[in-house]
Amino acid sequence: MEKQRVKKKKELNTRLPVFGLDGKVVENIKLDEELFDGTVNKVLLYEANKMYEANRRKGTAATKNRSEVSGGGAKPWRQKGTGRARVGSTRNPLWRHGGVIFGPKCRDYSYSMPRKAVRKALLSSLNARLGEDVIKPIVQVKLKEAKTREFKAILDNLKVEGKVLFVVEKNTEDIKRSSRNLKKVTLKQGSKINARDVLLSEHLVIEKAALEQLTERLR
Repeated sequence: MEKQRVKKKKELNTRLPVFGLDGKVVENIKLDEELFDGTVNKVLLYEANKMYEANRRKGTAATKNRSEVSGGGAKPWRQKGTGRARVGSTRNPLWRHGGVIFGPKCRDYSYSMPRKAVRKALLSSLNARLGEDVIKPIVQVKLKEAKTREFKAILDNLKVEGKVLFVVEKNTEDIKRSSRNLKKVTLKQGSKINARDVLLSEHLVIEKAALEQLTERLR
């Protein structure tokens, strides 16, 4: 019987530094070792990502069959005596401008997974990112004004580049306005992130309060 590697486990450093908005370490926090134990279920991550991708599909592709194409009401020629094959309509699928056989129709591609599987997929994605040392907890975000330069300064101080998932406890209007012009930054609340969000990011910057909120959600 072929063995399939489902889980990959790696020793993690569960003590993380918490950075200030100036990029300097202000304290250290200890993660829950029962949750963040380095276990990564790759099969579950694949299934969760496939579900999230399917749920994003609009399913608006559609074609017309012979009964829906305009025209074709009259029989092109009589049934017998012409030497040609019998035809009932010019909208026959074999004809140009005819209907489409077995074409796509509008449909809903979305489906759901069990809650426990979704939770474990999120936990696996976080364990994977912890193993890559790309998760940076920070103190609460407070901006002097809702300007892009203010938000960009925080990222520069933390020395993060590329696709950044920025997780906050509360998504305030000032934070939204200051981050919306940064194309590679995705802003999310800790209660709303999923495995796909974590996997698509190169860096995960998370408020300390949001990390505590997320830990409670995963228990």
